[in-house]
Order: sequence, then structure tokens, then C-alpha cells
Amino acid sequence: MKTNTFNEMTEEIKADEGVVHEVYLDHLGLPTVGVGHLIREHDPEHGLAVGTQVDSERVHELFEADLYTCVAETKLLYPQFEELPAEAQKILCNMMFNMGRPRLSRFHKMKKAVDSSDWIEAANQMLDSKWAKQVPNRANRLIERMKNIQT
Repeated sequence: MKTNTFNEMTEEIKADEGVVHEVYLDHLGLPTVGVGHLIREHDPEHGLAVGTQVDSERVHELFEADLYTCVAETKLLYPQFEELPAEAQKILCNMMFNMGRPRLSRFHKMKKAVDSSDWIEAANQMLDSKWAKQVPNRANRLIERMKNIQT
């Protein structure tokens, strides 16, 4: 992923997730911090009360690690990732960041469409998902962008 594409993706994810400098509960009631970072048992924030402040340096550290994991996971799911249009790379990483590989890997028909550069079908498969109903604003924006990819 080129640096400018990575930087654009980073800003998009920050806008979609928000940046919160305290422990909060996500839409599923799970403890989260920073830029949508789900707090895990090994995180020092594990067990902290909702509302506990987290400094900017830690939020940045978590986000950076999550971004690199996100790109690596997307490349595992899409081995031809580097050959995809930059717009498709950003969309797929955004979805990966939001859902994680276990859930995104269930988008079999979307993956088949992406693999064959059928952006309209990929968008249709994105729309036909539980994800699109859970995060409609984000999903609809990404779906429109997917439809408009030119190859």
C-alpha cells in the first residue's frame, strides 16, 4: 500500500471510528478505547472503568498497531491486494478494521467479485449484509465508493 493511500485510509478510519481518549463501551457493549480499539485481556487498559482517561500517546500507539494488523490481515484475505486500485485497498482495509478478518472473510461473494474486479457486484454484496444494516452510514458511503471504482 502506497504511503499516500495508507495516510488517506488512516484519516478515513479515524473519521469513521472517532478518537476517544477514555475507556468506553462500543455499540456491542464491549470495552473500547482510542480509535475503535477493542480492549483485550493483555492490554493495560483491561479492567479499567468506563470513563478512565487514556493519554494521546497510548491512543496513537494502539491505533498504529491496529492499522498495521489491519493491512496485514487484509493482505492475507486478498493476496493480490497490492495490485488492487487504491480505492479498493482503502475500502477493504476500512471494512477489515471495522469487522476483523473472521467476519470479513465470510463475504465470499464480495471477495469473488473483488478478485474479478467486478466493483458493482462487490458493492451489491456489501449492501446485502448484516454489516450494512449495523453501520449504515459507513457502509453506504463505502458501497458508493466501491461502485465508482474505475479500472
